[in-house]
Amino acid sequence: MTSLRIPLLSLGLSLMLAACSGLPAVPEPPVGATAPETWEHAGEQASAAWPEPGWWRAFGSGELEALIRRAEDNSPDLAAAAARLRQAEAQARIAGVALLPGVDAGLEAGRSGVVGQGGGSENYGLSLGASYETDFWGGNRARRDAAEASLLASAYDRETVALTLTAGVANAYLQLLSLRERLEIAELNLALAEEVLRVVEARVDSGAAAPLDLARQRGQVARQRGAMQPLRQQEREAVAALALLLGEPAQQVRVSTQLVDLEVPAVIAGLPSELLVRRPDIRREEARLAAAVADIAAARADFFPSLRLTGSLGTRSEQFVELLSGDTLYGLAASLTRPVFDGGRLRAQGELSEARYEELLAQYRGTTLQAFSEVDLALAGIESLALQAEQQERELDETLRAFVMAETRYREGADDLLSLLEAQQSLYQAQENTGLLRLARLQALVGLYRALGGGWNETA
Repeated sequence: MTSLRIPLLSLGLSLMLAACSGLPAVPEPPVGATAPETWEHAGEQASAAWPEPGWWRAFGSGELEALIRRAEDNSPDLAAAAARLRQAEAQARIAGVALLPGVDAGLEAGRSGVVGQGGGSENYGLSLGASYETDFWGGNRARRDAAEASLLASAYDRETVALTLTAGVANAYLQLLSLRERLEIAELNLALAEEVLRVVEARVDSGAAAPLDLARQRGQVARQRGAMQPLRQQEREAVAALALLLGEPAQQVRVSTQLVDLEVPAVIAGLPSELLVRRPDIRREEARLAAAVADIAAARADFFPSLRLTGSLGTRSEQFVELLSGDTLYGLAASLTRPVFDGGRLRAQGELSEARYEELLAQYRGTTLQAFSEVDLALAGIESLALQAEQQERELDETLRAFVMAETRYREGADDLLSLLEAQQSLYQAQENTGLLRLARLQALVGLYRALGGGWNETA
């Protein structure tokens, strides 16, 4: 019998070792995605140009800050991200339990006998059992590390959602203010066109102008009135968009600030690229990469045998009152198990983990490249728009001067109505372009703050 057991044991060990061939290789994660200690010190070399967490205060609008606070309190997207974070916390605790022994207590009661005959016997038992799976190959530790890295990814994901929300509120707010400014400009130009119409009517009545001039100016007034309707519709849509971000009905949105009242924050040139490592979306991708590395390590550990130790201690008696003083029983056992044939499941799991890592690595590189591109484009756009705004202010001054001169000359009969209409249209277009450039500059600054991570930092 002994001679038979030895070959069987050898055969079992051989099959276990053979099944461990073709183990997945554990890749090295990219720099910055190796350990939380590395992440904690990321971006320490960043310059003082880093935006503050409350970056929206740079626009000098208490109204905008109040709107952002309301959005943070009511946003369904932010609430969902917070719920995902709590789920990840629970998963991390669950994964850590595998490193601890399990202890169970049991109380048994039973009665046995022969059917149809009286009597029988009662049995009572009290037991305490413990089991522990040794983590020789680090599989349980790897699963715990993967869960903790996923927890970090969920935390960074919440910060990314918060940054997207605040930037969205700021952009929607600016868009609404811009539309109201454009409506105000349109109303002023309508009043101006109506004033010119009265001048034309007076000149026609006195015989100093032809009825054709009156028809042209009436057409100009009609165009000014018609241009206001699309702006009013866009204003309603902007209010609805802002209300959606606030998580409130559109009727509760009240905005009174003027776009011209907002400050244009100064941008320090030469922002260091090290700031990009503090973007929460990049931190999230790094954390997901670290989780993928841990998953590969766990898949590798599954190829090796697992050793489980179990022990039990208890008492048994035919009388419940004598249970604690009854016979004491104990048991100790150790088991070494390893699937010999699983149809390739373990190998496929390893390949799946490796492919997942390659996917996340590509996403990480893409996110990093996109971050650099967003910062470069935002800086270039801000610089270009500042120059355009400077030229536009000059154009506005000149068109206003030209309109005043054209109106004076028309009143005096020194020029015809076409010159006045052209000057009037040029003034309206210059006012419109000035407002749109102001909006573009402010939104470009919002884009830069978002591209730089919005002042978010891990220590907060």
